[in-house]
Amino acid sequence: MLSLLASPMILSLGIFLFVYALIAFDIVDKTAAALLGAGAVILLHLVPYHEAVKSVDLNVIFLLIGMMIVMSILAETGFLEWLAIAIAQRAQGNAKVIVVQFLLVTAFLSAVLDNVTTVILIAPITILITQLLELRTAPILVMLAIFSNIGGTGTLIGDPPNIIIGSATTLSFNDFLFNLGPVVLVMTLFCLALVRFRMGASLETKEEARRRVMMAQPELAILDPVLLKKCGAVLGLILLGFFTSRLTGFEPGIVALAGSVVMMIVCKVDIHTALHKVEWATILFFIGLFMLISALEHNKLFEKSGEMLIHATQGNLLLTVMVILWASAIASAIVDNIPLVIAMIPLIKTMIPVFATQMGLADSPDQVHTVIEAPLYWALALGACLGGNGTLIGASANVVIAQIGMRNNANITFMEFTKAGFPLMIITVLISSVYMYLRYF
Repeated sequence: MLSLLASPMILSLGIFLFVYALIAFDIVDKTAAALLGAGAVILLHLVPYHEAVKSVDLNVIFLLIGMMIVMSILAETGFLEWLAIAIAQRAQGNAKVIVVQFLLVTAFLSAVLDNVTTVILIAPITILITQLLELRTAPILVMLAIFSNIGGTGTLIGDPPNIIIGSATTLSFNDFLFNLGPVVLVMTLFCLALVRFRMGASLETKEEARRRVMMAQPELAILDPVLLKKCGAVLGLILLGFFTSRLTGFEPGIVALAGSVVMMIVCKVDIHTALHKVEWATILFFIGLFMLISALEHNKLFEKSGEMLIHATQGNLLLTVMVILWASAIASAIVDNIPLVIAMIPLIKTMIPVFATQMGLADSPDQVHTVIEAPLYWALALGACLGGNGTLIGASANVVIAQIGMRNNANITFMEFTKAGFPLMIITVLISSVYMYLRYF
């Protein structure tokens, strides 16, 4: 018993759960908790140092640093204020219309860019609009994160789990779009109706706030037109780089970082001033979390869990698909979905020929792909992406938007996010279950 408790896997899991509790109950700052956990797993040799460092996803880190610099320079021009006023006036100050539009735009942009970039772009504008209309900001930011995760599920490039699955299989961009796109569209509209119903009362706008918005002059918000033109040109190039990143081979993180340097040079912004605007607490939180989870991955927790799940289904394909869908969703709500997907892909690959033999399809590769392989991977993609909505640390977009909110006096607690996100996670996975059954069985 003592030897079991002292096993690296159990120790890694114990430290992870301890850190998780510190974050969930706001006992200490979540960045401090993540770094504490990362330090513990390295000091106890639960993961080699070089492996822990290697586990840090530099694409995410570079993307965050680059876009934080870009948005801080853009904010100096007054453009965000202008855009917020213009949007509010176009909707006649109707917060319900504005929120619905923003959630739809967020879901769409997350499908064609990625969810982290999307929330970095959308959140500051949302905060300004809620301040103009005197609305509570935090619940709307939570919804933005949730819809960014839902939208990102629909395409190969929308969420990291899909990118990993796409690169490890022969599934193309169109395969993702045609198989996941329909169900993502259904759950987006369904969740939108739910959110609209649930938040309806809180989105009532005071007449005085509406009148103030309609009387505002957006053009007066622009503080430096020349600087705005320079920023706009560079931002356009950065967005072009995001849209073409799969064609050029440049990761979004590199595009954002390089773009931020170009913007600093073009706009003559001092690098020390720009770096001062970076949310280093967020960056360190991600680094700590990546290292902490690397210990679970190194000690094969994900692999063992996957094997147990597969054993439990005893060769029933429908049951296996449902177990993969729900287990990956619940696991992704608790830990990062990237190592989970990396661990699950080899397991699914070993299961495919077993099912093919059992079903007498071993000599028909096309049938194996259509009947067995595709449903298993779609279940993994749906579960891993949608599961991120379960908790505040379930997806990178959640953490980023929480930090943006905290900086703007709109603190989002772990419990507040979970209360809003977990039910929607359950609903979207239920919709996915019905879709998987009707379309593939």
